[in-house]
Amino acid sequence: MMCSSSTGEFDRIPLDVFMQIVKLLQPNDVARLTAVCKLWRLIVSDNRLWMYYLQNQPVPWEAIFFSEVNLRSGFPLQICSQMQSFMNIYGLRSQVPGAIIVDGGSGYCKFGWSKFDSPSGRSATFLEFGNIETPMYSRLRHFFATIYNRMQVKPSTQSIVVSIPLCQYDDTEAAKAARRQLKEAIHSALFGMNVPSVCAVSQATLALFAAKRTSGIVVNIGFHQTSVVPILHGKIMRKVGVEAVGVGALKLTGYLREQMQQKNLHFDSLYTVRSLKENLCYVALDYEAELCKDTEASYEVAAAGWFTLARERFQTGEILFQPRIAGMRAMGLHQAVALCIDHCHGAELTADESWFKTIVLAGGTACLPGLAERLEKELHGLLSPSVADGIKVLPPPYGADSAWYGAKLISNLSTFPNSWCLTKKEFRSKARSDRRNLV
Repeated sequence: MMCSSSTGEFDRIPLDVFMQIVKLLQPNDVARLTAVCKLWRLIVSDNRLWMYYLQNQPVPWEAIFFSEVNLRSGFPLQICSQMQSFMNIYGLRSQVPGAIIVDGGSGYCKFGWSKFDSPSGRSATFLEFGNIETPMYSRLRHFFATIYNRMQVKPSTQSIVVSIPLCQYDDTEAAKAARRQLKEAIHSALFGMNVPSVCAVSQATLALFAAKRTSGIVVNIGFHQTSVVPILHGKIMRKVGVEAVGVGALKLTGYLREQMQQKNLHFDSLYTVRSLKENLCYVALDYEAELCKDTEASYEVAAAGWFTLARERFQTGEILFQPRIAGMRAMGLHQAVALCIDHCHGAELTADESWFKTIVLAGGTACLPGLAERLEKELHGLLSPSVADGIKVLPPPYGADSAWYGAKLISNLSTFPNSWCLTKKEFRSKARSDRRNLV
């Protein structure tokens, strides 16, 4: 019977006990109770109840709350001051179709399905995939076709979120044109394969989202070089200045290889060296003090046997701060980050200067133990106390896959794909408008 003022026999049960009973129901059954009467609708619409259901989702509750408050509008980011009911958000998120995620970098690419907990595969990145002399469009088309084949998915069935690797750091017209050309080539290749909608976002921005931040400085240690990227409200501040350091993962692996060769340690491939770097190497908080310690440790590489390293364990990561050790003329990582912070401080973009005091590390090499602590220590030593106060360096929130998880936050939003994706029709209309503006 429909009743507007009673829950029937449940009236005799204390409300807190009643809510525990309701929690035992499935979300779909709870949603149906809203049709019984106004009192039932009021009770089962309680945000705490739907927070409980959201907390039992594969995505952590804190990440859901961050994304729905900060990212649901798409670009430009707008903080949602009046939060929708969590019951509505739960219902919308359950209907989101999901997307294919392709996180490309300068070395390796991670790809997978947004509803999964982690990437399902890896391959050479699209900037190096195939014949380097072929046109960018053809290379991209070949690359994305390979990804779809490996995932056994038809391009026309799912939207896609693509991370755009950091390149052309300057704010010059030539750099802007090169970035625009790459982004247009990505869209053209995917729409040429009949992908319904495309979301292309900077890799650094996605890594920042994975750390549940929309503003900060992302230090991305890539395959060939390291970039220091200031980001305000999800937008890269190229006018402030993106710093680049010519030391990346490949340099660290190469330096460890040289040290192993000097000790007559025999290995068959760079895979062995990379495995040792990832499992034995770390960054010393105090390099000089570490030289006086016994740091010997061993690790077994599959099909290659046991290897023992000593000083090489921390000397490898030290070249990020002292590149001259490896014979390189470059800024240390701490110097590049301090320079970026000084530029952000001098630019006075907002009254609140805390936006650039969160530094997020990204990239596989950024996972070296001790790196975040060492960088934070060095920055406090380099910067004036007033600027250094409040600076915090965060390790990669999801290891080498941080950008992939940032894309996952976007593709599971209650407003996806409408708020973030571009359709083929919108892309063509935008391209025509851009051409008219250039004339």
